[in-house]
Amino acid sequence: MILSGLDISIIVFYLVTTIFLGLYFKHRAQRSKKDYLLGGNSMPWYMLGLSNASGMFDISGTMWLVTLMFVYGLKSIWIPWLWPVFNQIFLMIFLSIWLRRSNVTTGAEWINTRFGFNRGANLSHGIIVVFAIFLGLGYLAYGFIGIGKFIEIFMPWEYVSQFIPLAISEQYVPHFYGIVFTCFAVFYSLLGGMLSIVWADVIQYSLMAIASIVIAIIAMKAVMTSGLEVPDGWMSPWFGMRLDLDWTGLITEVNTKIADDGYSLFGIFFMMMIFKGLLVSMAGPAPTYDMQKILSAKTPREAALMSGSVSIILMPLRYLMIAGFGVLAIIHYDQLDLLVAGQIDFEQILPSAINEFIPTGLLGLLLAGLLAAFMSTFAGTLNATQAYLVNDIYLKYVNPEASNSKITSINYIAGLTMVIISILFGFFAKDVNDVLQLIVSGLYGSYVAANMLKWYWWRFNGRGFFWGMVLGLLPVFFLRSLFPGVLDLYTFPIILILSIIGCVAGTLSAPPVDEEVLKAFYKNVKPWGFWGPIHDKVVAEDPSFERNSYFKRDMANVVVGVIWQTALVIFPIYLVLCQVVPTIIAIVVAVITTIILKKNWYDKLPADTYVASQE
Repeated sequence: MILSGLDISIIVFYLVTTIFLGLYFKHRAQRSKKDYLLGGNSMPWYMLGLSNASGMFDISGTMWLVTLMFVYGLKSIWIPWLWPVFNQIFLMIFLSIWLRRSNVTTGAEWINTRFGFNRGANLSHGIIVVFAIFLGLGYLAYGFIGIGKFIEIFMPWEYVSQFIPLAISEQYVPHFYGIVFTCFAVFYSLLGGMLSIVWADVIQYSLMAIASIVIAIIAMKAVMTSGLEVPDGWMSPWFGMRLDLDWTGLITEVNTKIADDGYSLFGIFFMMMIFKGLLVSMAGPAPTYDMQKILSAKTPREAALMSGSVSIILMPLRYLMIAGFGVLAIIHYDQLDLLVAGQIDFEQILPSAINEFIPTGLLGLLLAGLLAAFMSTFAGTLNATQAYLVNDIYLKYVNPEASNSKITSINYIAGLTMVIISILFGFFAKDVNDVLQLIVSGLYGSYVAANMLKWYWWRFNGRGFFWGMVLGLLPVFFLRSLFPGVLDLYTFPIILILSIIGCVAGTLSAPPVDEEVLKAFYKNVKPWGFWGPIHDKVVAEDPSFERNSYFKRDMANVVVGVIWQTALVIFPIYLVLCQVVPTIIAIVVAVITTIILKKNWYDKLPADTYVASQE
């Protein structure tokens, strides 16, 4: 398909706008490190929430979720718990408040507020920087692969090659497109920092909101006109020990996709997701753009509101689009072009469906929005990873007295270096799902034990953190070789056990963290957990200090919040499927849980009196 002049004009207008944003905010971003990396802590929570939601509305993830919707129907709502998506609820209820109270610029800088500045703290600081860089590279490669595969179908190389004086083999055409659009994301994120990223996200979200609603309407009309032939159980979110979805006689080749995914024993898969998801969520945010948005909030209260807003901003609109494309792909499956190098690639469902069913004008709007989604995720991840390279390596070890102009130059160099490495990494990755599994089940798995204990156990120290992370990270690089063909999620317990051994052994091999550091951390952050000895010392010095006794309330709110978030996912799907009663039930559940959260969470958030003073 060759895009029309109108569609191309809309896309070009968006790309020019991103360049303008980078140039417009360049001067503001260069004023200080805080202005560049955190937007000067000046942006309201709803802007950061919209930006964070927009960053999660990424093109690679949307391609993956549309494929899941097509294959698994309503049961697909559980599979994103691999991330897990419900970690936003833990952040909303208590962890964003704790993290923002620490008043730092990056997650690695946070290490010193918890472990001090001794040898163990330096080791733990170093390992979290390494982890953040690996994770950033994974996310950048993930987006790079997705955008190339997506755009290839709309810009056929046989047409584009007439204007490009380069000989590129067919297998590397997606990588070429990935590099081109990556350059735009790099431009505005490097020049304008967090402010340009947030404002670009606002534009992107607006485009995606319009496109999602229109696509949902088109799909609903198709359902009412043509009906929907799907296997038994496809329209139900409930499941047993086995998946039992049989596409034989409908779209038989989907059965091969289910077998390849490894989700057939869905009950075991779901229990493993819950087990891993709870631990990952309790550990707090990984050092990515999500953490940077929390640290960019004005106050701890606004950090919680920002995290809470993500689900309501993101889920309904995103799943209108996902359900819409999934439904259109099933109804008109015979019209889709899913063949890549002679084999069916179900990750092509989204671009192929757009190609077939979206009219001129709206097509340009949607493509601009999806390109913006890619650039939003890419730019946010790049900004977060830059923060570790510049703040936690260059300013900490190389040139602590660097001027603002020098810091700006290093930001540019660090950003470009990360982009080049991630592109090279993307050349060697098989597909979107391959990188996704590595991130969520490998890298995230190594992160869990050490980052849980840092919040909840006073005796945990820097050496325990370091060895827990090391013994968690090392298996990531050889478990795939030892267990070929095994879903990465199922190797998570091995990573977890090794990491726990490292945490406990490392902690007991060194003395506790300096008492003054622990008391300062405990008084400021106010975590619940196993802090008894430190609490007693704090109260002895300050009898007016009150411990955080809200564990039961927070956990009750987490349960309600996960139900609330799931209802926000289900109701737009049932709406697109024209299922009136299930839609009403899901909306009623969402309303009831909203009322409960209003009374038991929102009304009890801390007063907005905290003053940011990071520099």
